Amino acid sequence: MGHGHNSRTKQSEGGSNTDLRWIAPESAIDPVCGITVHTNAAKSAVHDGHVFYFCSRECRERFEAAPDTYLNQESATLETGGAVHG
Repeated sequence: MGHGHNSRTKQSEGGSNTDLRWIAPESAIDPVCGITVHTNAAKSAVHDGHVFYFCSRECRERFEAAPDTYLNQESATLETGGAVHG
C-alpha cells in the first residue's frame, strides 16, 4: 500500500497544506528611504521572517548591513504618527 508520501489527502488531514502561496502586497514602503515602491519591480530581503521591499539595491544593502537601525526608525514613525524623534 505504501506510506502515503504522495497522498494529498494525508497531507490535508495532517494539517500540512502545500498549496499555500505568498502573495506580495501591491506596494510597500522602503524602510530605508521611505519611498513607496511597487513590489513587483522592487528589490526584496527577508529579515526575522518578514519580507521588506526596497527601491534600489543600495537601499537593500543598507538595510541588510544594519536592519535594526531601520526597523527602529519604522517603529518610531508608526508610534508617533509619522514624526521620528531622535
